[in-house]
Amino acid sequence: MAADRDKSLAAQVGAKADRKRRARRSGEPGVWTGLGAMGLIGWSVVVPTLLGAALGIWLDAHDPGRHRWTLALLVAGLVLGCANAWHWVAQADRAMRKENEDRSDADE
Repeated sequence: MAADRDKSLAAQVGAKADRKRRARRSGEPGVWTGLGAMGLIGWSVVVPTLLGAALGIWLDAHDPGRHRWTLALLVAGLVLGCANAWHWVAQADRAMRKENEDRSDADE
């Protein structure tokens, strides 16, 4: 009686694990995946921009010269952040394309 129950439980666990594996392989990203990617890309732009602005404000306060550093370093941080975000997106795109190619090769 207990052995039958153990076999049934093992079969249920195995079936759930198979469903999870198939769902992960199907490549259907959820809403949270998209929001996470947007957050990662957003922060990769925001952080360098804010650091550039902060450095510019600090330089302007400690070296009041002819040129203002805040705007220049803010723009430099923004450019650096956009390049960083472009890198992340291109890397994710390459990974998705490779995964799709591998999946299509395995299906054949």
